Order: sequence, then structure tokens, then C-alpha cells
Amino acid sequence: MSGGWTEAGFTVLDQKVLWTDLVGNAAALGTVALAIRRTIWTWPVQITGSVLLLVASVSAGLTGSALKQVMFGALAAYGWWKWSQGLRGDDLPIRPATGRERLGLLAVMAVGTALVAALFQATGWSWAPLPDAYIFVGSAVATYAQGRALTDFWLVWIAVDLVGVPLAFASGLVVSGAVYGVFLVMVLVGLRGWHRRYRARGQEGADATVRTGTREAVAA
Repeated sequence: MSGGWTEAGFTVLDQKVLWTDLVGNAAALGTVALAIRRTIWTWPVQITGSVLLLVASVSAGLTGSALKQVMFGALAAYGWWKWSQGLRGDDLPIRPATGRERLGLLAVMAVGTALVAALFQATGWSWAPLPDAYIFVGSAVATYAQGRALTDFWLVWIAVDLVGVPLAFASGLVVSGAVYGVFLVMVLVGLRGWHRRYRARGQEGADATVRTGTREAVAA
């Protein structure tokens, strides 16, 4: 078989499906499912998926997407470390971003997309410089925000998915396009779940404060 294991796959409805694309996206779906549950296992699964999708992207000629997977691996290692430091037992202290943090994330997305798109245009690394750059930078911002346990990272993923679905299909990565669509649904579930958990933790803190105040009043 020409191309070896990196080109191995099967055909569905006249579309070639690469095994690296299929298994890599299965790992990516697992990453989101684990992130919804706020478990640290989301990070090693993401690293595994990134390696496989790196190979698939190189095979499809998407240099930007390939570089994105390298970036994912590095950011996943950062997120793994941050969550390891921040976990309190089995609970992850999540929170919304502050106004300043949100402005910073938006600024990085806007400026980063423009710069990366210019790079892709100049080098010819991507046939779709602007959307590829947007996905590249947006994915970096989302993964960084996830590593800091900010609920806003789900919103960034929604913005990325809305561009990622049509670009993946146009690039011939059928599995990736379908998975992006599933991602969108899972991301909406994750956003709701993280916000509910954040509000519940706030209520738990308020209840604990009331109980402490009551005990102090009784003791006095």
C-alpha cells in the first residue's frame, strides 16, 4: 500500500477515510467528553489525538492544521500541569474569565488570526489562509483557557466549530467535518454543565458561610 500506515484507510460513499483521521477524532471526542466531566484524563487523551491528527493533516496537505496539532500537544501538557496543581481532591475549581481576561483572549484571537493568516498566505502553507488561521489561533486560545479552568473556553470552541465544519469538509476530511458537528453539540452541553457547577460551588460556599456564622452566633 503506497504511503504506508499514514495513508491507510477505507472508502465510504467514494470518500477516502484515513484511519489516523478516524481514530484521532475519536480521541478528540473523548477529550471533550472528559473535559465535560472535569477529569484530568482529558489531557493525555488529547495528546494522543493530536499526534494522530497531526499525521492526518500532513497527509491532507493542511500545514496550518498540522501545526495546530503540535500546538495542541504543547498546550495539553500545560493544561495537564495546571489541572494537576489546581485539583482539590476530585474537584476542579472552575470560574468565568474576568472582563480583563476576556478582552485579552479576544485580542489574541483577532491579532493572532491576522498574523497567522498573513504567514499562511506568504508561505502557501494553506489553501484557505484566513479560516485556517482562525481555527489555529482560536484552538490555541480555547485550549489555553481550558488549561486555566475558565468556563469561557467553551464559548471559544463554539466560535471555532462554526468555521471548522465547512473547512474540514472542503478539505476532504469527512470524519473531521462530521466530528466538528458533534463537537458543537458536546460543547453546548459542556458549557451548560460547567456553568451549573460553578453556580453550585458558589451556593455551597454561601451555605458554608451561613453555617459558620450561625455556629459563631450560637457560641457567643
